[in-house]
Amino acid sequence: MTDAAAVKVDANPLLFAKADLVAALKDWLSYLSRERRAAALTVEAYQRDVGDFLRFLSFYDGDAPDVGRLGALTRTDIRAWLAQRKDRGLIAASNARALSALKSLARRLTREGRIEMGVLAAQRGPRLPRSVPKPLNAAEADAIFYNVEYETTEPWLAARDLAALMLLYGCGLRISEALGLTRADAPKAGTSLRITGKGGKTRLVPVLPVVAEAVADYLAQCPWPLAANGPLFVGAKGGKLNPRLIQRSMQRMRLQLGLPETATPHALRHSFATHLLAGGGDLRAIQELLGHASLSTTQRYTEIDAAQLLSVYQAAHPRAKG
Repeated sequence: MTDAAAVKVDANPLLFAKADLVAALKDWLSYLSRERRAAALTVEAYQRDVGDFLRFLSFYDGDAPDVGRLGALTRTDIRAWLAQRKDRGLIAASNARALSALKSLARRLTREGRIEMGVLAAQRGPRLPRSVPKPLNAAEADAIFYNVEYETTEPWLAARDLAALMLLYGCGLRISEALGLTRADAPKAGTSLRITGKGGKTRLVPVLPVVAEAVADYLAQCPWPLAANGPLFVGAKGGKLNPRLIQRSMQRMRLQLGLPETATPHALRHSFATHLLAGGGDLRAIQELLGHASLSTTQRYTEIDAAQLLSVYQAAHPRAKG
């Protein structure tokens, strides 16, 4: 096994491995995409993370790794890699994902009988701070929608942005899900949207009249012909709308309204869930509407509601002022 045997996968300069591992990597990435139906961005991130490890290991060992080397990893190998990533300023969440990617590859090779998981099976990732979603309150959400029309001198662009943001807040969609809709998917009041979310999971989301009206208003003003199987939301030149444009619109409104940096398009999805919960919505139903695979993910919103109740209690209860 010489240095000459080292090759790169998919022209990624950080991913160095010997020929047997290259083939295993390609098979694993294909498995993630086709069988696990992982999102393209997830597959790219996992390839990048494993590539980072293999590049580290190549310098660490002085030779490009093969499949057998992954089965012979020690705790020292893994800890040295994670320590190097931390020294490079990578945060705990990034390092935890990278370790998860490496474990995913190792599990695949273990199932094929090519290696044993070894120390990777017991290796814990960095401790992550528990994150709580940061939604907008009802008044802040209203202010966002009221100010969308002032974001551009082109009325149809304002109508487009309003419709897209309404889908995030009114239906709890992710921005990728909203901008992934086709013209044929255009929602109508009293119907439901069929959304394919993360992992290819499909869910039905009811459409509020105000959301359907916003979309209908955008379609009435849009100057471009929209094919039934083409994108519902288009840019100024008629091409598929880049999500960055919606993010920039929110950023400008956030600055104008004095809202925190957490007031992003995704915060509208958080607001959808939080406001439903505060209004008495069932946690299981909210889980289905959001497309969460695990109820524990949805339960984060109960922490927000509890914190808001505690704030009201402390401000209003006569015994809270001690």
